[in-house]
Amino acid sequence: MTLPQRTPSHRPDFPVDAEETFRRLAGANPFRRREAFSLLRSLSPRRRLSLAEAARLLCTEDPMVWETASAMARAVREQVFGRRVVLFAPLYLSNDCANNCLYCGFRRENRDAIRITLSAQQAVAEARHLESRGFRRLLLVAGEHPGKTPVEYIAGVLRAIYRETGMRILHVNAAPMPVDAFRELKAAGAGVYQCFQETYHPETYARVHPSGAKANYAFRLTCMDRAIPAGFDDVGIGALLGLFDYRFEVLSVLRHAEHLYERFGTFPHTISVPRFKRAFGAPLSMAPLPVSDAEFERVVVVYRLSVPSAGVVVSTREPGTLRERCLDIGASQISAGSRTDPGGYGDGGRRRESEQFEVDDTRPVEEIVRAVLRHGYVPSLCTSCYRRHRTGDTFTEMALDGHIRDFCLPNALLTLAEYAVGNADPELRERCLAAVEDGRRDLAGSPLRPEFDRLLSRVLTGEKDLHF
Repeated sequence: MTLPQRTPSHRPDFPVDAEETFRRLAGANPFRRREAFSLLRSLSPRRRLSLAEAARLLCTEDPMVWETASAMARAVREQVFGRRVVLFAPLYLSNDCANNCLYCGFRRENRDAIRITLSAQQAVAEARHLESRGFRRLLLVAGEHPGKTPVEYIAGVLRAIYRETGMRILHVNAAPMPVDAFRELKAAGAGVYQCFQETYHPETYARVHPSGAKANYAFRLTCMDRAIPAGFDDVGIGALLGLFDYRFEVLSVLRHAEHLYERFGTFPHTISVPRFKRAFGAPLSMAPLPVSDAEFERVVVVYRLSVPSAGVVVSTREPGTLRERCLDIGASQISAGSRTDPGGYGDGGRRRESEQFEVDDTRPVEEIVRAVLRHGYVPSLCTSCYRRHRTGDTFTEMALDGHIRDFCLPNALLTLAEYAVGNADPELRERCLAAVEDGRRDLAGSPLRPEFDRLLSRVLTGEKDLHF
């Protein structure tokens, strides 16, 4: 790999240095099989891959090494979180955007886009629809338009949904902002703040973000260094795979994660694995450097082994078969039944002129629940950690010590039982309740078992929102 022709000089406030990442990749030798096996066997939540080791693994092509790495990623995920898989849905508030990203359907110069910005009451209606499908956590997504979606607008939507629905936690994916704006967003009840750098390669970043506030690479790169001091204990990061060499992007994400741990004592709460998808009205119809399914799976494995405490998120951008495989190699959170157009849940029909990108896995949440159960995992709609203040550095340390999983299974089972009680499909209801009973047996030696049994009996009679 050749070094970039130009990169901005590294600044102390930059969490990632592109030149350093290139040097790390250039000096990385592939692992020999025996050496890789020895390393992989040593990994645990506390003994994670270093940046140098991750670089070498990413340069290794031996399929037996990757088979072993995948098995270890699954083992580490289960040591941290157990068998639970978190389900959530995005709620798009607006596709009005002042940026001109070449890969996005929301881009300002997409003259064929049908622009929609939901009112607070329209957003509440969307949230109620998702609540009726069993969701209790949502990710609010807003186009980056200072006039249409300022922080006051997002904060107002947050308050309205909390006030008028049974949603228990709302996360936010929105434009980077100053510290004071982050404080206002947090005060309105936002959980995780999520923002993707898209690409950490400065030249590619400039090329695909030609205009708008998002063209400011440095302001976006440093947004978590403003969000966390403003009160966001939990943040989510990621890179859009396919814009540049995926190995460079993965190492940059990992360096960003290390920076947050070094400065704030917490790894990112989530690392998302979005891959380039075609978008209506976007000039880039194909990824400049496509990432294959096999490479995508490697990214999931490396993220899990490098940041064991993070929720590794695979969205409905990806086909269902790939998403299900990712559950067996370290993914721990998946979206379900997603729409990427504002107002799309209530309207039902597809409106490609309003979408941010095309969704591949279009199965409804009920089918996703069945798929998760079929793989032997527990679908979780749990929100307890955010509301019990198991966040930030507390969550990170509990996760790395293996204590978060003590809460994950019982809380996942309680939310699955609540989902089953409210589900109109008798076959799915019985399948979910059978999984709850199986999980209950797994709690036989847990000190939480007696209280779990009491809470479960209350859930089965119709009570809601019971958790540890």
